[in-house]
Amino acid sequence: MRIAAGSDHAGFDLKNRLCRFLSGRGHAVEDLGTYSPESTDYPDWAAKVGHAVAAGQADFGVLVCGTGVGMAMAANKIHGVRAANCNNLFIAGLARAHNDANIVTLGAREVGPEHAEAIVLTFLETAFEDGRHARRIAKIAALES
Repeated sequence: MRIAAGSDHAGFDLKNRLCRFLSGRGHAVEDLGTYSPESTDYPDWAAKVGHAVAAGQADFGVLVCGTGVGMAMAANKIHGVRAANCNNLFIAGLARAHNDANIVTLGAREVGPEHAEAIVLTFLETAFEDGRHARRIAKIAALES
C-alpha cells in the first residue's frame, strides 16, 4: 500500500514514528513533511498529502497535528479527499467502512503512540462496505462540484 504522511510541528514526532511503523509493516510510505519540530502551518502539509491522495499518487494519507482537527479541515478542502479525524478504533473502522475515508488524521496531543499505531492499522485494514454507503459517498462527492 502507498501511504503519504505529513504533520506540522506538533505532530512531527508521532508522524515519524508512524512512518517507521508503517514501513516496518511493508507499506511504501512517503514522508511529505514537515521535517523538523520548528513551528509550521498545518494547512501546508494537509495540502501536500491531500493532493497526493487525490491524484492517486498514494492510496491513503496519514496526517498528524496537535488535535487532528485542523488537518482534517484543511485536507477536506481538496476535491476527492475524505479525511477523518480518528481518536479511537471504533471511529477509525467506521470512517473506512461507512465513509470510505482516504486520509486519517490524528492528534499527537490526544492519543498515545501505541494507540495511534492501532488506529492507523484499523483504518488501513478496514474495507469500505459499499452498498447503501456508496449512495452517501456519491452525495458527498456531489457537494464538491
